[in-house]
Amino acid sequence: MNHLARAREVFDIEVAALKQVRAQLDASFERAVELIVEALRGHGKIVLVGIGKSGNVGRKIAATLTSTGSTSVVLDSVDALHGDVGIVNDGDVILALSYSGESEELVNLLPALKRFAVKIISLTGAVKSSLARHSDVVLNVRVPREACPFNLAPTASTTAMLVLGDALAMAVLRARGFKRSDFARHHPSGAIGRAMLLRVGDIMRTGGRNAVAGEHLTVKEALLVMTRAKSGSLSVVNARGRLVGVFTDGDFRRRMAADEELLARPLRQVMTRKPVTVREDALAAEALRIFDARDIDDLIVVNANHEPVGLVDSQDLPKLKIM
Repeated sequence: MNHLARAREVFDIEVAALKQVRAQLDASFERAVELIVEALRGHGKIVLVGIGKSGNVGRKIAATLTSTGSTSVVLDSVDALHGDVGIVNDGDVILALSYSGESEELVNLLPALKRFAVKIISLTGAVKSSLARHSDVVLNVRVPREACPFNLAPTASTTAMLVLGDALAMAVLRARGFKRSDFARHHPSGAIGRAMLLRVGDIMRTGGRNAVAGEHLTVKEALLVMTRAKSGSLSVVNARGRLVGVFTDGDFRRRMAADEELLARPLRQVMTRKPVTVREDALAAEALRIFDARDIDDLIVVNANHEPVGLVDSQDLPKLKIM
């Protein structure tokens, strides 16, 4: 068997495993979500425990839960019996991962965990195991076989645990009413956080960098305003200062060859009316959405009176690290 065929076989085995675990979902999953939400509302947390590969999966599940607003910590099953069990408090939920349900380190930890007023949710492939018997809720992750040719190395089973953990995290997220803005608060340093926390007013060009001219100005005069602002577009306003159009260097190039009088014409004759705009109090993510949808280079920012107060230049976005 060549390498590509082997890779496809692994995919097939693991996809089949996920389909089986999906079919095994029942009311226990609903109960697990309810227990987690109840604990979090009571200011408790989720404690992930596992050993070996299951422990590695537990760390990823804990990271996903925490990043989506569900406070989670990882408790090392070995160190727990040497003082680290102090991380557990009454009201917490224990999420225990063991495919066999008989991992010695984890089974030995159960009596210590039971001394606290906690609920134990197990992810295991053995629903009659020691772990399952001591759990309040059992989530069955039994798979037909591992992707390992010897059916030994945890592969399909750990994938199933990981996906079930993701399912729990997403179900809890929805049950708790977690919002996009909440997600941004948990990712303040990343591109997602910047795009979702920043407002358009935080990233727009203003003052001398925002080219604005009255509709009576000539194209020649408008080009000078754009040059001073080092801008490829200009907001055109009426006598009351409200936006009525836009004129860009692209408009100038397209019209120049066909119109010998272009430089002398007033902007109101050559501008594009009803330009695309965004409010200054909109999220930066909204500006990104408009750029993607409208295929434009510059986005005019207006206030509540439809006066142009700034400009978002698409060339600035990579420097702001929100693309």
